Amino acid sequence: MSELPILIAGATASGKSALALALAERLNGRIINADSMQVYDTLDVLTARPPRADLRRAPHVLYGHVPVAAPYSVGQWQAAALSEIDAARAAGQRPIIVGGTGLYFKSLTTGLADIPDIPDSIRDGLRDRLNSDGLTALYGELERVDAALAARLPPTDTQRILRGLEVFEATEKPLSVWQAHPQDPPLSDYLGLLLMPEREWLYARCNQRFEAMLEAGALSEVERVWALNLPPDTTALRALGVADLMALLEDKIDRDTAIAQAQQATRRYAKRQMTWFRNQMSDWPRFSEQDYENNFAKTFSFISK
Repeated sequence: MSELPILIAGATASGKSALALALAERLNGRIINADSMQVYDTLDVLTARPPRADLRRAPHVLYGHVPVAAPYSVGQWQAAALSEIDAARAAGQRPIIVGGTGLYFKSLTTGLADIPDIPDSIRDGLRDRLNSDGLTALYGELERVDAALAARLPPTDTQRILRGLEVFEATEKPLSVWQAHPQDPPLSDYLGLLLMPEREWLYARCNQRFEAMLEAGALSEVERVWALNLPPDTTALRALGVADLMALLEDKIDRDTAIAQAQQATRRYAKRQMTWFRNQMSDWPRFSEQDYENNFAKTFSFISK
């Protein structure tokens, strides 16, 4: 039991990174990132990646290792995470996987669908159609070819709409059908911890953290990304606050509006995360304590059993 990987899931600003660090110091752990935005470089502050002081206290991996312009899939993350879990064990370290991206955790605990590689010609063709026909038309097509998937997606989710269409076009089988038959889970034994703090406390943390991010240079990070003139479906552009700060840089909104919009988007995202975790990880032990780095006795006691 004491050698099992520890998986810590929680909403943005829930304190999971601080808890992971406290446990890593106590258990000689290696912290493995499971947040789909923290994998990207450039957006260190805006994606709340651990600061340098924390990196010196315990090993941290899979943070900022992907260029901000590059695509990055859950399959790529799964392969990298499993490699880091093996490396941690070989080094005598406890793997501690922490983040807020539920699909990353599910890829470890339930497996991924064995979908064939998508030809570049199909991927490029769909992006050309996105530019010419618009996202609404593509979402309508997804409703026709994979109604089950479309029902789960908002019509503004460019990345997943394109993914659904490219899988159908390449395989002539809906992505929802592929997903219904995943491979065997790569992690059969683990300790899962789900952080579910009180909502008002979490919302206040979301608000405070975004203001702290601005003070720490988040706007400069977004300015560097803005200068790259990336395609609108670039995954990294979905990081919380990017769209609002880009609108600020383009003089479309003022600073106060950008802050208010980004804070609201963060709160809504945290709410969606908590709902998803409740539904998809209903069998994980839940911990509602707050300020976990200073109050993790209950968690540590559970892990030590």
